[in-house]
Amino acid sequence: MRRLLLAGVVGSLMVTGCSSSSGHVSSTDGKPTRTVVVFAAASLKSAFTTLAQKFESAHPGVHIVSSFGGSDTLAAQIVQGAPVDVFASANQTTMATVTKAGDARTPTDFAKNQLEIAVPRGNPRHVASLADLAKPGVKLALCATAVPCGSAAAKALQAGHVAAHPVTLEQDVTSVLTKVELGEVDAGIVYQTDVKTAGGKVEGITFPEASQATNTYPIVVVSTGKNPAGGSDFVQFVLSPTGQQVLTSVGFESATAP
Repeated sequence: MRRLLLAGVVGSLMVTGCSSSSGHVSSTDGKPTRTVVVFAAASLKSAFTTLAQKFESAHPGVHIVSSFGGSDTLAAQIVQGAPVDVFASANQTTMATVTKAGDARTPTDFAKNQLEIAVPRGNPRHVASLADLAKPGVKLALCATAVPCGSAAAKALQAGHVAAHPVTLEQDVTSVLTKVELGEVDAGIVYQTDVKTAGGKVEGITFPEASQATNTYPIVVVSTGKNPAGGSDFVQFVLSPTGQQVLTSVGFESATAP
């Protein structure tokens, strides 16, 4: 999977082009294009897709190449040398993998996210609490514990003294949400932002133990990239009032929220 992801990034760069910090390459119509490569946690896909569009509108000629996935997989690709300008992780532990390897500057926290139980529309198993996930016959999907959504779910389950037995462990939160949407499982622990962006395809159930497993999201300029100036500009855009408004609109909380 990691090799495929790296190959995909390299393939994207071959199409769009990549350059030094000035970022100028030739596009298909002969006009200069500046590329910024962004790796971001799967839970950021909706927000960062919008952020990329707004950033490109505000910076004519700039093209954002985004890759979304499990934070641990993305971090591993960066450590292996993937040409990335910006990394946004779903927790600080995964970000430390990149910073300790010397592949990034000092990260900045930019958002927080809490967990929520997602169930298919109609909630056929009548799940109403975290404890219900351990009931016989309830098929549960979780992220693998190496992924931020998985480690957060493990903390919440431990806090609630719930011994759940998932039928599947997924490599990113999007995969968990998809299984719930398709009715392949009766419930999944995802982020509140995932439930919101699902647009009614699932129902969300809040639970008090989620407050003990809040994830803080850091963002950083990565030294393996080819456009550090563009990367820095994008990071500042995410931290700006406009960027923060986009994040809160899809359910993220401020990084400074208690």
